[in-house]
Amino acid sequence: MKKVSVALIGAGLRGINYLEYALQHPMELEVTAVAEPVRERRESFKHRHWIDDANCFEDWDAFFAAPKMADAVLICTQDKQHFEPTMRALQAGYHVLLEKPMSPDPEECIRMGEMASKAGKVFSICHVLRYSPFFRTLKELLEEGVIGRLMSIQHNENVGYWHQAHSFVRGNWRRKDESSPMILAKSCHDLDILLWLADADCVRVSSFGSLTHFTAAEAPEGAPLRCLDGCPAADECLYYAPNLYLTADTNWPTSAISDDMSYSARYKALQEGPYGRCVYHCDNDVVDHQVVNLEFSNSVTAAFTMSAFTRDVSRTIKLMGTRGEIRGAMEKNEIEIIHFGSGKVERISFDDMGGHVGHGGGDMRLIKDFLKLVRDGGQTQGLTSADRSVQSHLMAFAAEQSRIEGSIIRLEEFRQRYTAK
Repeated sequence: MKKVSVALIGAGLRGINYLEYALQHPMELEVTAVAEPVRERRESFKHRHWIDDANCFEDWDAFFAAPKMADAVLICTQDKQHFEPTMRALQAGYHVLLEKPMSPDPEECIRMGEMASKAGKVFSICHVLRYSPFFRTLKELLEEGVIGRLMSIQHNENVGYWHQAHSFVRGNWRRKDESSPMILAKSCHDLDILLWLADADCVRVSSFGSLTHFTAAEAPEGAPLRCLDGCPAADECLYYAPNLYLTADTNWPTSAISDDMSYSARYKALQEGPYGRCVYHCDNDVVDHQVVNLEFSNSVTAAFTMSAFTRDVSRTIKLMGTRGEIRGAMEKNEIEIIHFGSGKVERISFDDMGGHVGHGGGDMRLIKDFLKLVRDGGQTQGLTSADRSVQSHLMAFAAEQSRIEGSIIRLEEFRQRYTAK
């Protein structure tokens, strides 16, 4: 088996997690270069993967100016920094694995999809849910006709109240102008899964939702701008930062607030950084709950709900067909098949495949499949090729427009608007 070499652009948590595969399977994958502007992250990643100093860069400009030094590039920068390094990587002859979302700009997504068709290289998107045993089993059950013809889908992305506060109120994805709408940043995974399960083009989209709870109007009386500045509601507040980030547990999400996990460094991060702010006094503008209705060309309909107001971070789904229904809970590793007429109930259980952080085992399976595609020289398409991913991204953009305007969006007309530019 040919060993594949890869360079990482953006050594944040996602890139680091994906490339654990290289440490677990050193005969299959080698990391040969890194481009990361934060010195501490760059140095840490260099030592973890034994990368030569000459192959460590502060930015992607310097990386692409150097001679080609890997078979493929894994791009895990922030959302708005996906387009340029992706296009440059493909032009330089690299295979590309790009973190989702492709871009917060519909036109850039379309242009990348077009580039995917003519580059002659592997260009995959990290829609890891397609690789999870849970969703792959659901797809197989539908293809086998276990519940007859699929008619309707109900799917929930249960964001979790604490996860919303960490990532979408205090964190990197709190503002549309700095990242992307939440329906894209958090749930392009889910819209991609709905497109995959429905197995037909999406034709119409409508959506409703808003930012309602995480606003100044909901702040406890006397709440300061920062939790450490003597908040009178500290004992009752679900989001009091010291209770979340100054505990003995330094795993994610605590690991996101500082590169130094000492207590003093974390305390300073809460004093000075974004994660110490009162959740009711942040500059966030993304929604905290949203519903999306979808109609597909084969008459399948889907209702998707994304909500902060859940205890668990989880995904639950119900597939309704002409001869039965399927209910599933991803984080519980459970699928239940209910047959009409006989009333027979079948249950499928999975071993723990990696939980929330590993997307139910999807992360490592995605990397494994990408390596196979690279070894094949781009002659075959993976489950998440970029040209396929464009439509699910456009579904998210259309949902956001529908939410803002209160309109029903016809997806082909929406696509033409950006293709014509």
